[in-house]
Amino acid sequence: MAKILVADDEIDLEMLIKQKFRQKIREQEYEFIFAVNGRDALDKIQLHPDVDIVLSDINMPEMDGLTLLSRLNESSPLIKSVIVSAYGDMENIRTAMNRGAFDFITKPINFEDLSLTMEKTIKHVAQIRETLKAIRENSILKMYVDETVLNFMGSREFESSLMANESVDASIVFIDICSFTTISENESPDTVVKLLNSYFDVMVKEIIAQGGYIDKFIGDAIMAVFRGDYHLDRAIDACLAVRAKINNLPSLNEIVTFIPKVSIGINSGELISGNIGSATLRRLDYTVIGDTVNTAQRLQSAASPGQILINETSYEKVKESFNCLKVGEVSLKNKTGQVTIYEVLD
Repeated sequence: MAKILVADDEIDLEMLIKQKFRQKIREQEYEFIFAVNGRDALDKIQLHPDVDIVLSDINMPEMDGLTLLSRLNESSPLIKSVIVSAYGDMENIRTAMNRGAFDFITKPINFEDLSLTMEKTIKHVAQIRETLKAIRENSILKMYVDETVLNFMGSREFESSLMANESVDASIVFIDICSFTTISENESPDTVVKLLNSYFDVMVKEIIAQGGYIDKFIGDAIMAVFRGDYHLDRAIDACLAVRAKINNLPSLNEIVTFIPKVSIGINSGELISGNIGSATLRRLDYTVIGDTVNTAQRLQSAASPGQILINETSYEKVKESFNCLKVGEVSLKNKTGQVTIYEVLD
């Protein structure tokens, strides 16, 4: 329900508004509050802080509408005002707009115009409040994200980057915790979540250390992206470090002897980067898609516990920097023919 405050010293206006909007009042779409001047309006807002919009005359005793506008901007910036006045000259309109009026309607009132203006203003207020709600809900970001990143998120460069869809050359890493499903089926939810988060934390530190970023967590797996100079080399270095760290972790406890292992697939090449998702649901992920991503996931699926697998194209790029062992030819899902794969040893 929208709450509307009407500030006007014309007593007849209250009855007229109640008549014209009786259906919306009856259907509880609108609730009207009436004040006889600006000072009375401010008092009423103290009693009803959830007022959405104010319809205000200009010429009123004690406090006029233009003064009320200034006071509202100071005390209640979320409340939007529409001036409804017989003084429709350009000077009054400009003064009202400069003091924060959302719109201006002249008397005698055209109630069809007033109704459309109110709907527009109420919708605008709702959008502002929805945005502020989202900001509050996402304030938890400040607990985890570096200040320079948050500053970038507020910049025009960030706004432009959100809209940019591009082809990029990058390396994709899929890391899966082998046999973790067994733990999730037999341990308490609290134990499962804490353990998974502790493993992820180990992996994330090594990925970030090599300049990679986490694209998403998928169940008990991580998808990471490496861009920029030597992105494939850095991706492999990160995966070697992740494997070493995970291999050195102790078992879960004396009763459940779960020793974590990871299977890893890495692929490098061109992919599409952009905002993917549903505008209807207001859920968009800035992510990467394409055959390069799919192949990395297929390589991870083919990897045994402790293995890091790459294809022949990646092997040719890094064979002088890393010790690799030819595994042989395998069939990967949605790939025609056999694919030659290599295991990265160190």
